Amino acid sequence: MPVADPDVVLRTIRLTKRYGKRLALADLDLEVRRGRVQGFLGPNGAGKTTCISLILGLITPTEGHVEMFTLDTRAHLSSALRRTGAVLEGSAFYPHLSARDNLRVLGALSGGVEARRIEEAISLVGLQARARDKVRGYSLGMTQRLALAAALLHGPELLILDEPTNGLDPAGMREFRGLIRELGASGKTVFVSSHLLNEVEQMCDDVAIIKEGRLITQGPVASLVRRGEALEITTTDNERAQAVIRALDGVGGVTRERDSLVVEVPRERAAEISRALAEERIYLWELKPRESTLEEFFLEVTAEGTSGG
Repeated sequence: MPVADPDVVLRTIRLTKRYGKRLALADLDLEVRRGRVQGFLGPNGAGKTTCISLILGLITPTEGHVEMFTLDTRAHLSSALRRTGAVLEGSAFYPHLSARDNLRVLGALSGGVEARRIEEAISLVGLQARARDKVRGYSLGMTQRLALAAALLHGPELLILDEPTNGLDPAGMREFRGLIRELGASGKTVFVSSHLLNEVEQMCDDVAIIKEGRLITQGPVASLVRRGEALEITTTDNERAQAVIRALDGVGGVTRERDSLVVEVPRERAAEISRALAEERIYLWELKPRESTLEEFFLEVTAEGTSGG
């Protein structure tokens, strides 16, 4: 057997879940590396919550298994979960208690947590000013922050977040996104599921994309969006420039877009293209890289688009 990689915090091996004849998740192979914010992207109904439930041992896989911290969770689930924190949709708290008292109760139920650790968790999620307030007066964004504080109580190495920005207004989404980035920068490993492509692009280092229970692709966000990279060029003679660039080897395509040309080549070839144009007495007004967004990449790899549900 190959030696387990200690930098792989979470791994799924051919993870599969069927509900009768319906296939919710199929042969999923994922890797989440230490210290990274890993996005888990797909439309509603793609299998994200099913996968998270399998990882946390809330349901049993039909086939395959999960490894956390190199431990096979079929035999070591409790040990793995002691090093893991999770925020699931619909996290519930005692509405008549304050945020601080809710955390005290949760800490006591899980074997005891030092008061210092409770205050650290409150500080990490930015609830210091409202920690004494009863939770029934909290906004959805504040409740999500409290849920994250609860997940952080035991100082987990891995955080698993299921659609953490669902239902938040734009300001709340921005705040929560910044909080996740801060946790990643502090050395936490974060696995966050979402159907919001823009959110994933802005807060994640890596992303895995699933559709209808199947993995489509995974990798660093920057690498995936650069697959569709291009140069946007404006010249003194776009019509002649188009012909010159098309004649170069390895150019994926050249299209006109308003007053510019979009050239499908890596940015490293910018100098070569500039030189070829200058040799034909065609000069640049503007040359800049043009990278695809994660949304454009997602629509490309899912081909016919996405389905909700």
